[in-house]
Amino acid sequence: MTRVAAIDCGTNSIRLLVADVTPETGELVDLDRRMTIVRLGQGVDKTGRLAPEALERTFAACREYAAVIKELGAERLRFVATSASRDASNRDDFVRGVLDILGVEPEVVTGDEEAELSFTGATKELTGRDDLAKPYLVVDIGGGSTEFVVGDDQVRAARSVDIGCVRMTERHLVHDGKVSDPPTPDQVTAMRADIEAALDLAEETVPLREARTLVGLAGSVTTVSAIAQNLPEYDTAAIHHSRVPYDRVREISTSLLHSTHAERAAIPSMHPGRVDVIGAGALVLLAIMERTGATEVVVSEHDILDGIAFQAAGE
Repeated sequence: MTRVAAIDCGTNSIRLLVADVTPETGELVDLDRRMTIVRLGQGVDKTGRLAPEALERTFAACREYAAVIKELGAERLRFVATSASRDASNRDDFVRGVLDILGVEPEVVTGDEEAELSFTGATKELTGRDDLAKPYLVVDIGGGSTEFVVGDDQVRAARSVDIGCVRMTERHLVHDGKVSDPPTPDQVTAMRADIEAALDLAEETVPLREARTLVGLAGSVTTVSAIAQNLPEYDTAAIHHSRVPYDRVREISTSLLHSTHAERAAIPSMHPGRVDVIGAGALVLLAIMERTGATEVVVSEHDILDGIAFQAAGE
């Protein structure tokens, strides 16, 4: 086994996994897994730049993670940055800050690379299960983008499109500098049209409707699962590999888009950093299920972070 540290820095959150990994068998034993909402992508869709306060929130999380990595004695560290830092004109400021704190440069991966890492992390432990038909469609609904990957044991096709929960919220649900409380029907209609156009783009590359099993990743999907199960608090064990039927996703999406900030914040399993963006994330999931005809989504807590760890262990 190799002890590795993997960091995934996305548009909405930054996450750390320290694990003992055996790449040959696909075994991964968590030692520490944590997430911090930093909203690195704050305003990027509008300004094209990473905001100073967003960078400082991210660097503060990096300093915390550096201490954990040192304490646990990871032999290798890989830091992968995704949508927000791809899009930002001042991403060099981000790279320098991470290098100073952690001693490694963040790898700003392409959408296709991000998709492959997500697929590896989500499906490595599904191999051999006869209750989940192949091919899989792995969908990673992030803050800035959503990755679509179809594959059996290997990736067959992948595409990243710009319909993350933060990007959709900022683009469609903000009025006079505030998130609408709740969104208006016109705002939801415009957001839905944007999502459908992005699905058209994804479908040019990825045969979405050929998949037999839909696997959903990241915070929007796991939060929908927690709500579907009426969990009294966020429970990773209960959420991992849970199955949420289409009708329940539709009910939850509709409810979230008709609720106020206070009502969403009162949901026991809701992370405070997701309160304003969960409605958009749930709508992206619903639109994907309708486009593909999926009757359920299999929810995975293992995603790009686990893919990064597997790759780090194999290097």
